[in-house]
Amino acid sequence: MSLSRRGVLTGALALGPLAALPGLARAQGGGTPIRILVGFPAGGGTDAIARLLGEKLKDELGTPVVVENRGGAGGQIAAQALKTAAPDGHTLFLSHDHSISILPQVVKNPGFNPATDFVPVAGFATFANALALSGGTPGKSVPEYVAWVRSKSGGKDTIGIPAPASIPEFLVKMVGDKYKLDLQSAPYRGSAPMMSDMLGNQIHAGIGSVPDFIENHKAGKLRIVATIGAKRQALLPQVPTFAELGFTNLDDLPYYGIFAPVGTPQAFIDRFGAALAKVVAMPDVKERLTALGLTVGYEPQGQFAGRVRTYTQTWERIIQASGFKAQ
Repeated sequence: MSLSRRGVLTGALALGPLAALPGLARAQGGGTPIRILVGFPAGGGTDAIARLLGEKLKDELGTPVVVENRGGAGGQIAAQALKTAAPDGHTLFLSHDHSISILPQVVKNPGFNPATDFVPVAGFATFANALALSGGTPGKSVPEYVAWVRSKSGGKDTIGIPAPASIPEFLVKMVGDKYKLDLQSAPYRGSAPMMSDMLGNQIHAGIGSVPDFIENHKAGKLRIVATIGAKRQALLPQVPTFAELGFTNLDDLPYYGIFAPVGTPQAFIDRFGAALAKVVAMPDVKERLTALGLTVGYEPQGQFAGRVRTYTQTWERIIQASGFKAQ
């Protein structure tokens, strides 16, 4: 219930004990804002998602909501900032899977432990990683790409990835192992420079997220040829999953969600989660998130915590099997 729609006294009575919590009982949108940390620079996809949700959450909560970009190291800097933030309901972290599930497994001393330093608040979307071919690369499918690599260079090729020690890097290895190809990862500092090289045909293929590729795929400038997940993506009904191609353990989808410092009052978490559920159900919000390549679906705290736990365990097994050592 938005305090902007009711008087201060009525709002306080409706909230009861919640009125004492920072960031909730702020009449007409006043008071200390809720910060949503984002681990990537302004202008990127995660930043755009945070700003869209923040604008709507401000109205639902009757509290200022600001997005604070702490870019760098794949979200590691923002995660460290969340760890040191006071658990008072003023600081949250909007993150996808890399910062929470992957970084702690590939970095020796990330400076945070999601299991003990953070508490999941709620999830709001999933997305898929994908293999895409550059416009100048022959082939319209994974088998055709594999045949081309074997014919043109004896089975050697380089595939772009948006960051080192990320899920795309492990997917490159899995593709190489399955088809007995010598595939090497070419790490970039984000998806934008990788996309630039793909569009310029400087590299033959890339692995990133569907949101990275979808607009250029629609424009015919590159071709998405496989996605992870148990079923095909709604935006890509003609594109097979890796599972259809014989890969295993790639059913769990990467997630987007909100995290808080451990010790954050449960009443705040419940209230924020309820507001987030309303926001992601709004037709205009759902339409904009879907256009970015996300599958929108609110998950309350318990369900989302289970998703994070299962996903982390799945990739722990894959990373260990790959022989990768934390750096």
